[in-house]
Amino acid sequence: MPSTSKIAFVTIGQTPRIDVVPEMMTEICIGLPEGRVEFREFGVLDGLNLAELDAMRAVDGEHSFATRLKSGQEIVTSKARTEEKLNVLLGQIDKQGFDLVVLLCTGTAIDPLENTLVVEAQRIVDSTVEALAASSRKLGVILPLERQVKDFADRHVFSGEPKFVAASPYAGDDMGERAKTLEGCDLIVMHCMGYSAGMLDEVRRAVDAPVLLSRRVVAGVVRQMI
Repeated sequence: MPSTSKIAFVTIGQTPRIDVVPEMMTEICIGLPEGRVEFREFGVLDGLNLAELDAMRAVDGEHSFATRLKSGQEIVTSKARTEEKLNVLLGQIDKQGFDLVVLLCTGTAIDPLENTLVVEAQRIVDSTVEALAASSRKLGVILPLERQVKDFADRHVFSGEPKFVAASPYAGDDMGERAKTLEGCDLIVMHCMGYSAGMLDEVRRAVDAPVLLSRRVVAGVVRQMI
C-alpha cells in the first residue's frame, strides 16, 4: 500500500454515514499518523428525489434492505433494485484510483471490479459467523428487519437452530429489550453495519454472551490491509 491509503466507503443508503464511517475510521486509524488514510463516501441513494426514492422501496414479499437516508430516517429498499444501482456505482468508483472499496452492507451481491480491491462486508461477517458458529451451542442473530430472517436462514446452514430477533438500528428500536429474547445463546451476532458500539453495549448489558459487531469485524480487516 502507498504512504497514503485512499478508501471509498460505499453505502446502499445516502451519505454522509455519520452513524458508521467516523466510528470505523477511529478504529482503522488507531496508532497511525495523521493523513495516513484518506476516504470518500458514496451512496446508492445519493441525489435521488422523493419519487425516485419511492421507486426504490421494497414491496410486500420482496427481498429487502434497511438503510439510512441523509436525514437519519430509515428506508426499506428493494434488494434487486438496490444491487442493480450499486453495481453501476461501483463500476464508476473503480475508475477513480482508490486503494480499497469498503462496502457498508452485510447482504449485497456485487460484480467483481477490474481495478480496485473490495472489502465486502457480507462475506467477511458471514465467514466469521460460520467459523465461530461451528463450536457454538446456540447462535443468536440480530437483524434489522423481520423479513430478513428467512433470507439469512437460506444463506446459512448451522448444526443447531439459531435464534433470531429483528431490531432496526435506524428506527429507534430498544436493542437491549429486543436482545433479551436471545438469553441462553452462547454467541450473538449483530448482523448489520448500522449497529453501533453504543448498541453493542446495550446488547451486552442485556445478555450474558459474547457479541460480534459487524462494523468492528470489517474495520479490523481494513486496518490490516493498509
